[in-house]
Amino acid sequence: MSRINNPMEIFKLLNGSNCRECGEKTCLAFAVAVFKDKKPIRACPHLPAEVIARYGGETEKPDTIDENKAKAVEALKQKIPSIDLAETARRLGALFSNNQLTIKVFGKNFSVDATGALSSDIHINAWVAFPVLNYILSGSGTAPSGNWITFRELSGGPPRYAHFQQRCEKPLKQVADTYTDLFRDMLEIFDGKQNSGHLDSDVSIVLHPLPLFPIQICYWRPEEGIESSLHIYFDSTSDQNLDIESIYTMCEGVATMFEKISLRHGAK
Repeated sequence: MSRINNPMEIFKLLNGSNCRECGEKTCLAFAVAVFKDKKPIRACPHLPAEVIARYGGETEKPDTIDENKAKAVEALKQKIPSIDLAETARRLGALFSNNQLTIKVFGKNFSVDATGALSSDIHINAWVAFPVLNYILSGSGTAPSGNWITFRELSGGPPRYAHFQQRCEKPLKQVADTYTDLFRDMLEIFDGKQNSGHLDSDVSIVLHPLPLFPIQICYWRPEEGIESSLHIYFDSTSDQNLDIESIYTMCEGVATMFEKISLRHGAK
């Protein structure tokens, strides 16, 4: 019996008619209810028996990023008092004022003081705090080269590439396939910039999770007989400013965030 890892996988199985025969307002709302074990997947009257048999078991809910990284974040915060924040700001080209180092995270101010206390204009959770603290503690301050590479080409990337595709690129592609406002939201929420079709992509968005750490998200729309695709690219200097675990965590967080946004939008 197959396990379901996220609501979008359930949504892909449905016909999208929003018939309400399951008791929910939309197919997306039903997908969320199934994933949260509030309704069985067989409550959809339009699913074939073989699909119900294949996916009728319990959904698999992996630990959240916050749960996985919370202890690591606390450990990193305890290292902050041992570094010179003023010197770190000079290395990273960041702002140092009132005993606080401030950098831009997705275009918003993010500060850490000499005790390791964090403050920001954006919601602080582990998928943000973990890479940001590692960037402050270990980033080299190397300027981006403008040369884009894949996750697999980063130092430490090959062993995790398949997992990166499953947990970062694939979920974001599923959102892009069904949520038409995804890239508009990226531009508005994350202060993104449109790029001229990298590798002939239909959509290309450049985001700056960190000042010296840009990422490029490229999407190719489906064509007749060809499935859509989405890939995330990194500057060739990225692994000099951020370790592979932090890069993975940030991208997984971005994918998870936009999954939630798309589901809330669809459930209205």
